[in-house]
Amino acid sequence: MKAPVIEFRHAGKVFDDGTHAVEDVSFQVGPEEIVAIVGPSGCGKSTLLRMASELSPATSGEVECSHERLGYVFQDATLLPWRNVQRNVELFGELRGTPKEERARQAQEVIDLVGLKGFERHYPKALSGGMKMRVSLARSLTMKPPLFLFDEPFGALDEITRERLNDELLKLFAIEDFAAIFITHSVNEAVYLSNRVLVMSPRPGRLIGEFNVPFDFPRSAELRFEPDFARLSGEISHALRSELT
Repeated sequence: MKAPVIEFRHAGKVFDDGTHAVEDVSFQVGPEEIVAIVGPSGCGKSTLLRMASELSPATSGEVECSHERLGYVFQDATLLPWRNVQRNVELFGELRGTPKEERARQAQEVIDLVGLKGFERHYPKALSGGMKMRVSLARSLTMKPPLFLFDEPFGALDEITRERLNDELLKLFAIEDFAAIFITHSVNEAVYLSNRVLVMSPRPGRLIGEFNVPFDFPRSAELRFEPDFARLSGEISHALRSELT
């Protein structure tokens, strides 16, 4: 059995102001596995990602990541408005000291991969919300990270664009073979993208449910309309509602 890419062992987080955000969370993510996490607002989902990246270390328990290179895609695309698409995607290579020709080659490769060929000279103000998220994803892909952390990256997009980006993300997953933790408020999105769905309680966030997703990859858009998909989404939604009531 392959070692996990990341493992939470009884991890918790209490902030300096006394806010108890996360309590006794244990789970692991294996190589080439996508684990989605759903839960009510304020339950500590995003805090888990910050703990995983050590932006906000755990105050109890342990979080052990086997790789230093992490891809982090936030709710906002966090693009630099004075840089065009090409220069935004090159940013991490520039910060790492990658030679100019090499980082340009890497950037072009992932720009093509995420479907933005022809938009290299466009600035963020000229891009749609979905295109901005593609740029954000491409920027992280230049690092070839074994683990991606997705913090509700498609939450602000319309449903059609969101579903299209879900499909594109699964294609990238098949090509790049990364592992991922995917935070979302959408149960359907969680089921469609992941191998497993974890359910969190209200704050302090605890894991109250784990659901294996039995559908094989690659997945087609028609899966969303299958009875088994609706049944599993309903079970997860019921677990969420039960905890809230």
